[in-house]
Amino acid sequence: MTPQTIFMLVSIGLFAGLLSGFVGVGGGIIIVPALVFLLGLTQHQAQGTSLFVLMLPVVSFAVLNYWKSGNVKWEYGLVIAMTFIVGAFFGSKLSLKISPGLVQLLFGILMAYISFRMILSGYTSISSDES
Repeated sequence: MTPQTIFMLVSIGLFAGLLSGFVGVGGGIIIVPALVFLLGLTQHQAQGTSLFVLMLPVVSFAVLNYWKSGNVKWEYGLVIAMTFIVGAFFGSKLSLKISPGLVQLLFGILMAYISFRMILSGYTSISSDES
């Protein structure tokens, strides 16, 4: 790896980690697009790499902070984690059967939809707070 690549990877990791701790996102929303657009990985390579990162205990300290402040619903998290495993297995099988370009398109549409919903929800919340 070149020093530039290492710098980019460190930057991606720090930014994804900051966002993960701040708003609970990072893997798919930051790491995947960054690996595709900044480092030239294919969609499938970026997804696999992002999942590898999630496999490691990278969020332990952020979870600890949220747990200490009473903001972790362990029972919800355990159910989601158990079913996430099944979903991830079948989702990865499906993704690898279709073209990376189609996966990228669907991922972008999903992110755009979620972004629109979050922006609208945040705007509505701010508007109601001011009244």
